[in-house]
Amino acid sequence: MQIEWYGQSAFRLSAPQQTVAIDPFADLSQLKDRGIHFDYPAIQGISADLLLVTHEHMDHNGVEAIDGEPLILRSTAGRLESPIGEVVAIASEHDEAAGTERGPNTIFVFTLEGLRVCHFGDFGQHALREEQAAAIGDVDLLILPVGGGPTIGAVQAQTIVERLRPRWVVPMHYRTPRIGFLESADAFLELSEHVERLPQPVFDTAALPVRDAPVAVVPAAP
Repeated sequence: MQIEWYGQSAFRLSAPQQTVAIDPFADLSQLKDRGIHFDYPAIQGISADLLLVTHEHMDHNGVEAIDGEPLILRSTAGRLESPIGEVVAIASEHDEAAGTERGPNTIFVFTLEGLRVCHFGDFGQHALREEQAAAIGDVDLLILPVGGGPTIGAVQAQTIVERLRPRWVVPMHYRTPRIGFLESADAFLELSEHVERLPQPVFDTAALPVRDAPVAVVPAAP
């Protein structure tokens, strides 16, 4: 499976016959007028069979950036049919106050090219609840926010990694030279037993190492 990171929480995951896009954003140059440094390039030229939106914030719900006619699952919960098979959409919150500050968030779990993928969106709860962990189940590839602020930070993220024990965890939603807010991924990576830094934002799971503990896979910022 080929994976490309576009910044923040935006990813493309592609198997030979199917593509999933998650949390895309379009042109966000208007954020400069609000004093927010967000310099990731607008997503263009991507088509998908399935488009997942974890929550309705502008740096996550730019569905107009994705070409084709994908099935769109947005800000929802349940066990849902899709072009790639069942998608498990798990209700969660964007904050520690039961969603009353930043709203709901969806954790999406699905299987692509034989790998179980879990994308946490902007998960901001104090901790993962027992019923949420049970709904997630076994995971091969975990995509997890680590930058603190409106989401969990390093220690909370590492606790989730230790709970779910994926083969690989890809940190997201953290400070890079492209954005001027959030914390960096450094604190999370210091807690990780194995770290694989990649020279590009696109990579293939077939080339990733498998260790005795989860490997933190860090694609280069776009």
